Amino acid sequence: MRPTTIDPGQFQPGKQLRTLRNLLPYLWPRERADLRLRVVLAIVFLVAAKAANVYVPILLRDAVDGLGAPVEGIVVVPLALLLAYGVARVLARGFGELRDALFAKVAQHAIRRVALATFQRLHTLSLRFHLERQTGALSRTIDRGVKGIEFLLFFVLFNVLPTLLEIALVSGILWYLFDWRFAAVTLVMILGFVGLTFSITEWRIRLRRAMNAADNDANTKVVDSLLNYETVKYFGNEEHEARRFDGAMRDYARAAVRSRTSLSLLNAGQAAVVALGITVMMILAAQGIAQGRMTVGDFVMVNAYLIQIAMPLNFLGTVYREIKQSLVDLDIMFDLLYSEAEVADRPGARPLHVTGGEIVFEHVDFGYDPRRPILKDVSFTVPAGKTVAIVGPSGAGKSTVSRILFRFYDVTGGRVLIDGQDIREVTQESLRAAIGIVPQDTVLFNDSIYYNLAYGDPAAGRAEVEGAARMARIHDFVQALPDGYDTEVGERGLKLSGGEKQRVAIGRALLKGPAIMMFDEATSALDTKTEREIQKSLDEVSKDRTALVIAHRLSTVVGADEILVLEGGRIVERGRHEALLASGGVYAAMWRRQQSAAYERAEPEPEPHEAAE
Repeated sequence: MRPTTIDPGQFQPGKQLRTLRNLLPYLWPRERADLRLRVVLAIVFLVAAKAANVYVPILLRDAVDGLGAPVEGIVVVPLALLLAYGVARVLARGFGELRDALFAKVAQHAIRRVALATFQRLHTLSLRFHLERQTGALSRTIDRGVKGIEFLLFFVLFNVLPTLLEIALVSGILWYLFDWRFAAVTLVMILGFVGLTFSITEWRIRLRRAMNAADNDANTKVVDSLLNYETVKYFGNEEHEARRFDGAMRDYARAAVRSRTSLSLLNAGQAAVVALGITVMMILAAQGIAQGRMTVGDFVMVNAYLIQIAMPLNFLGTVYREIKQSLVDLDIMFDLLYSEAEVADRPGARPLHVTGGEIVFEHVDFGYDPRRPILKDVSFTVPAGKTVAIVGPSGAGKSTVSRILFRFYDVTGGRVLIDGQDIREVTQESLRAAIGIVPQDTVLFNDSIYYNLAYGDPAAGRAEVEGAARMARIHDFVQALPDGYDTEVGERGLKLSGGEKQRVAIGRALLKGPAIMMFDEATSALDTKTEREIQKSLDEVSKDRTALVIAHRLSTVVGADEILVLEGGRIVERGRHEALLASGGVYAAMWRRQQSAAYERAEPEPEPHEAAE
């Protein structure tokens, strides 16, 4: 899929027609007869509004000619025509407003459905997709796509297309009432206007492209900097971040000035074309009056028609680029909506049936890039109700195991089984429902502690949520806070300490009620005291559950039923803690290094028998 940077230069009529076809089902929803009725009525009022609008200059002509009638008729005839003229103008505007009011619900329903479908689609796309793209740019893609739908519906569907219809009607009326020259001048003026608009706008597209790129760059820098607020503070780089943002805004300002200047040139050219067309039409009408073929009322009618055409023409020219931009924005959003997921449920996939929670990796090969394999012929079994730990140096592929088990990626070789079922043959929803995880980096939503705990099961009652909090040993801490469970945790949970966030993560994982628990470096970022407290909670959570522990600190896995040592993507050792120490291999060397480091910090790691208790 292409990048989400907005690029009007990608405008391709064929693709945009496909985009409009993709939008049509949302405007004519099969399951909503009431909305389809609104569409029909809106079209009826649209036609009525244009009919009234086209008839207004004819009434004005008759009223003006009536003023030249004998004195005895001057009071009755023009007065009736002027009243009809006023009524027609009111009806034209009134029908237009009724059309917009009726269609508003249809438009907002379509916008909501497309935005929701795109949002849901983003959650189905692979982890690789999200790691390779910037969150800020994705959010802007949805925002621009939604605005593009609204613009296209109200400006194109109910303004541009009806305006073109009105131009055709006016040209036909002028030809029928007078001669072909009036229609020819009208059409030449329109063609010249459109040609000038297209040519200058194509140039402006390149300027707009640079403007959008700078806008995306500035927005991404803001999001990235604020998400890493603590890191900015740690290194005192506020001025550095300000300079980066100012540089992006400087590029945006430069591009915006060029874009605005080119717009002024476009508007001036359009005004000149319209003025020339009106002047020629007025000359033709004046000649007709002089030759006795036309009346003063005809002259006024021609002038009124030209004004009616010129006003929306100016509007059409101004929004031409926005129409193209909206089509491109919508096309990009539909690309997201219809993009293929890297990991998808296979046809006929069944829900995972968990009996005990046994996990089996059979000769698994995997690499994020085919040129760089991460896991190589990895085989192991986590028996139901047992705890297996995976340890090893950084880059050995430990966390990759957790991503494969959650099926964020599919293996390139071998297979992964849960209770004898290949995880590629079951639904992703049922697979992930069976696994609870306490990650290394616990990221919380910017909401209350209660919301973050209840995220494990949004349908759970308060008693269940508090019960999970007690099991995670965080209930007493929360109760002691001034706002209790309603305490806001801040962006990414920054208002809580590492240990507190980990306990919230344990609580929400417990509330989920999974048969399998996974701990991915769950205590590696904590101090020794907090680690020991959290470890006790993890040990309790693991009872009677299948548990897979991915760890860097070996002291946290000494009680595991089996320890796997992963190095270079292969399992080089396996066994219980005591046996691995006795073998004097890779694990024993890692243990000695960590014990030595702990001794140098004057915070000795617990003895094996203590951690196992």
